[in-house]
Amino acid sequence: MKWTPAGWNSHAARMADATVRPESRWHQPLAATPRHLFVPRWWTPGERDDIWLYELRDGADDPATWMNTAYDTSLSVITRVGPHHADHAAPATVIPEAWPTSSATLPALVVKMYQHAFLTDTSRLLVTCGSGYSTALACERLGEAQVTSVDIDPYLIHAARERLAAAGHRPQLEVRDVTGELPGVYDRIVSTVSVPAMPTSWLTALAPGGRLVTTVSRTGLLIVADKTADGGATGKIAPEPAAFMTTRHGEDYPPSPDHGDLWATARKADGESITTGRYPVMRVNNTWDVRSTLELTIPGIEHRMDTAPDGTRTAYMLHPDGSWARATAPAARELPTVHQGGPRRLWDELDRIRTWLVIDGHLPVTGATVRIDPDGTCHLNRNGWSTTIAVGAR
Repeated sequence: MKWTPAGWNSHAARMADATVRPESRWHQPLAATPRHLFVPRWWTPGERDDIWLYELRDGADDPATWMNTAYDTSLSVITRVGPHHADHAAPATVIPEAWPTSSATLPALVVKMYQHAFLTDTSRLLVTCGSGYSTALACERLGEAQVTSVDIDPYLIHAARERLAAAGHRPQLEVRDVTGELPGVYDRIVSTVSVPAMPTSWLTALAPGGRLVTTVSRTGLLIVADKTADGGATGKIAPEPAAFMTTRHGEDYPPSPDHGDLWATARKADGESITTGRYPVMRVNNTWDVRSTLELTIPGIEHRMDTAPDGTRTAYMLHPDGSWARATAPAARELPTVHQGGPRRLWDELDRIRTWLVIDGHLPVTGATVRIDPDGTCHLNRNGWSTTIAVGAR
C-alpha cells in the first residue's frame, strides 16, 4: 500500500472510456478509482495435468501485468480461493481444485448493477464489500457518508478499510452476513454476491420505495425490485444476464455433493431409458436462459462435459436425488445417444426447455415479472409461465 505504479490514471481513464460513454455519471468514478490498490495480489486460474488450479500473482513483482490485470475491462480479479486470500499466500503458491470466494468484480458488471439500482444523489446505499472496489466506485459517485459496505469475512473488511482510505474514502464498513440483519435503513441494496432465495432482512432494511438489485445463485437471473407498501417488493428479471459468487456463511463453501458412485454410473452404465436426443450436445453452463430455467425447474443439477480427441462429445448431468444422464454424439452437430437413470429424466427436461426456446425464440425467464412476498418468497411470471423460489428451498 505504500508503493503504487506511476501512470495508473491513464489505465483507469482507458478503462472508463471502454466501459461507459463519457457523459455517463459512472465515467468519472471509473477514471478516478485506483482499482489496482484493491488487488495488489491475486489468483490466476489455469489448468495443469487436467487439474483446475489457481496460481498466485504479486503486482509488485510485475507492475506491467498488475496494471493490465487491474484495468482489464473484461476481468473479475480473484483475490480469495477457498479460505486462501492472496494477501497471505507464500510466493509461487498454487491452489488446486477450489472455488473462488472473493474478487474485484469486473467494472462493467459493477456499473450495470448500480445502473439498475438507479442511484440518486441522495441515495443511502448498502453494497457488498469483497475487495472494496465496488464500494470505492459508490463512494466516488455518492460520497462516503451515504455508503455502507458489508462482508462476512473480517479480513476483507480490514483490508478494504485500509485500501479505501488510501483511495481517499472512509465509508461505513461492517462485518456482517449480508443475508442476516443489516446495520441500517437504505434506499438501495446492491448485492454483488448471489443469493439462493431473497433474504427477508433486505426487505426490512429497505426504505419505503427502496430498490434492491441482486442475482439468483446458480442462474444468470438479475432481479431488480422496488419495495411495496405491504413490505414485499415487485419488479422484473433484467433482460441481460449477470452472475456472481454465491453467499457463504463461513470461511469457505460447504463441500460439493459427493457424486462418486453416481458419476461412475453415469460414465459407464446403460440407462433405464436409452433414446436419441432431439438436439446436439450443448454446454449448458455456457448458456444463461436454458441453464437458469433448468435450475428453477430442477435445482442442483451438476453438469460435466468431455470432448475426446476424435471429436466425440459427451455431456453428463448428475443430481443429488440419484438421477443422471449421459449424452454422447460423434461430432458437435450430430444428435446424441442419451442414457438416463434414477427417479427423473434430466436430459428429457433439458430437451423440453430447448424445444420451448426453439418454438418461442426465447424463454420466459427473460423479462419475467417478479413479486417478492414480505417473507421473502419470490414469484416469477411471464406469459402463463410461473415459478416460485421459496425461502430456504434452494
